Amino acid sequence: MTLLDRINALANKEKVQPLSVEEKQEQHALRQEYLKMIRGQVIHTFSALKVVDPLGEDVTPDKVYKLREEMGTLDM
Repeated sequence: MTLLDRINALANKEKVQPLSVEEKQEQHALRQEYLKMIRGQVIHTFSALKVVDPLGEDVTPDKVYKLREEMGTLDM
């Protein structure tokens, strides 16, 4: 069972009956882990951005270059 499958199973169960304390803790931990994964994906996508103005000049914000440097992907 994947992370998302377990999150959904607990959510569906919660609609029918109250979750136990252990299940609520598990649900919270799984949701936090899922959010961490999503944030990582967003940061990875953001770090690959290149902004070009209408004249074709690279106007990518310095924050993106700094993020690439921190991630070790400066050669993008």
